[in-house]
Amino acid sequence: MARYEQIHDWAMKPKEAVELQKKLRERVRIEPLKKPVETIAGADISFNKFSPVVYAGLVVMRLPSLEVIEEVGVVSETEFPYVPGLLSFRESPSVLEAWSKLKTEPDAVMFDGQGIAHPRRVGIASHVGLIINRPTLGCAKSVLVGKYEEPGEERGSWSELVDPKNGETVGAALRTKTRTQPIFVSPGHLIDLEGAIKLTLAADGGYRQPEPTRRAHLLVNALRRGERPASEDETPRLF
Repeated sequence: MARYEQIHDWAMKPKEAVELQKKLRERVRIEPLKKPVETIAGADISFNKFSPVVYAGLVVMRLPSLEVIEEVGVVSETEFPYVPGLLSFRESPSVLEAWSKLKTEPDAVMFDGQGIAHPRRVGIASHVGLIINRPTLGCAKSVLVGKYEEPGEERGSWSELVDPKNGETVGAALRTKTRTQPIFVSPGHLIDLEGAIKLTLAADGGYRQPEPTRRAHLLVNALRRGERPASEDETPRLF
């Protein structure tokens, strides 16, 4: 079972969550990877903002083959309201529940969401990264914070995503497929922007979205439609 450290309680109001993000920000470490990433998990979450039900999925893959090692899906409920900028308080407990069911502890985790490209620099990739103490990164389909110049048309081209309020580079607009819209990569924890870009390109399955988060997205959508059962409590299901 994959382990993590519960560094704070989840029962809090949005105002308290904002203050906690400001404190957590000081603990986020953006630094080069300490070792090569051989296994990576893609994480995705699906929910209706008017419903407390949250669908979370983790798909662990081997690099560079992109062989799927394990998949875990969780259906749970949240009491935290839908508040932009605080989605990690709504989503992270379900991700951590899925994490605790993994038999394989991946070297890094890629989120369909934000890392430090966030108003307080603590998107879900940074938040969960602090808890699981693993390199994490965000690969989002849209921008939450930052401005960018359009990167070149070729795959691998990228431009900096810059917060206009202070000029800080918080991520990159990365072309993962030639002549398609870029995705927005940001380091979460224990990785830097260069490493996050390289890891995203290494996890290429031929689509705009990197393969780990693409597969996680398919998993949570299948959970939501009732086409796949949630993983068992005691024995994580391998698909």
